[in-house]
Amino acid sequence: MSRMRSRVEPAPRTLRDRSHKADVAAIVDAIAKVIGTCRRPVSLHEPNFSGREWEYVKECLDTGWVSAAGRFVERFEQKIALTCQSKAAVAVVNGTAALHVALRLNGVEPDDEVLVPALTFVATANAVTYCDALPHFVDSEPDGLGIDAGALERHLRSVADTRNGVPVNRQTGRPIRACIPVHVFGHPADMNAINRVCGLFNIAVVEDATESLGSLYRGRPCGALSRASVLSFNGNKIVTTGGGGAIVTDDTDLAARAKHLTTTAKLPHRWAFLHDEVGWNYRLPNINAALGVAQLEQLETFVSAKRRLAARYAGAFAAVPGVRFIQEPAGTSSNYWLNGILLDEDSESLRDAVLDAAHAAGFLARPAWTPMHRLPMFAAAPRGDLSAAESISRRLINLPSSAVLGMG
Repeated sequence: MSRMRSRVEPAPRTLRDRSHKADVAAIVDAIAKVIGTCRRPVSLHEPNFSGREWEYVKECLDTGWVSAAGRFVERFEQKIALTCQSKAAVAVVNGTAALHVALRLNGVEPDDEVLVPALTFVATANAVTYCDALPHFVDSEPDGLGIDAGALERHLRSVADTRNGVPVNRQTGRPIRACIPVHVFGHPADMNAINRVCGLFNIAVVEDATESLGSLYRGRPCGALSRASVLSFNGNKIVTTGGGGAIVTDDTDLAARAKHLTTTAKLPHRWAFLHDEVGWNYRLPNINAALGVAQLEQLETFVSAKRRLAARYAGAFAAVPGVRFIQEPAGTSSNYWLNGILLDEDSESLRDAVLDAAHAAGFLARPAWTPMHRLPMFAAAPRGDLSAAESISRRLINLPSSAVLGMG
């Protein structure tokens, strides 16, 4: 019979139990374990041009088709629609422009309110103001980081009255016209739940898929989960055109209207400049579309590489106490546009020390965005309880996530 141990084994130490220096070092060591040491700083996200980009851009230069007219614009739109399994896509100059137009086409008018997650990039809220409407901030859920559908429903039941079929904020008297769910860092939000809640209140949904090209929600591509969705092809996105965006939809009438409005509402004519309403000069140039076509040809490769990188990060941080690597939600497949970790709540004070140490080691990590309601131009905007979004913003750290880091 074995002897009983004479002492109790010490419990594993947490971040709180260890020294400040050791905590920070453990996190930076986990990053280094994945990326390795480097001679130059490792950026948060860099583009990868290893396909036919030079060939396609050179064709634009050789032929002189560099502006909004040209064959690559149409090819790019067709490839976007195919990728998102949608009927149509309209390419525009950036994701913010795409959001602006999509909101207008979904009935957002001056003095309306639009539900926006407080945890998002500022462009989401800015696009609402371009419609002379107001963002109405709602909370996020801590696992996938998207809009918390349960919290959204509770908030709407507490503030919204229905008048003539339109939900109205009883605190402000303004209609609540639309909702913009964001797939934060490429992780799909719970669109079935969000669509259900918005359907209960007759609120239009405009899907912000600007970070999630190549991600899947229950087998369906992000960018195809509402009547109108938007994409971004900024220089830091998984696929880039330098700057660019798109409106994606199965509604061909909406797509035709989007193309008309984003081409200065110009009527077809051989020589006359005839415009039938105020539109916007938002069309994507052909030279940028050429870059995008070459990039989309490599999307599957990029997504695979980024998922490999995420798996390495997940393995490295599994051994670090007090830190959680942000995984894709159940039922989804994320493109892991930006990898992230969350510090435990009792360790949130370490965030800036980790960022300092990571930058000193050459890893250009960053915190989450400042929550929208903390920005001066949105401080007076209507909002629900945002405690989860605020907690996430204090604890989140994004890690270097370029596709090339997962290709080795």
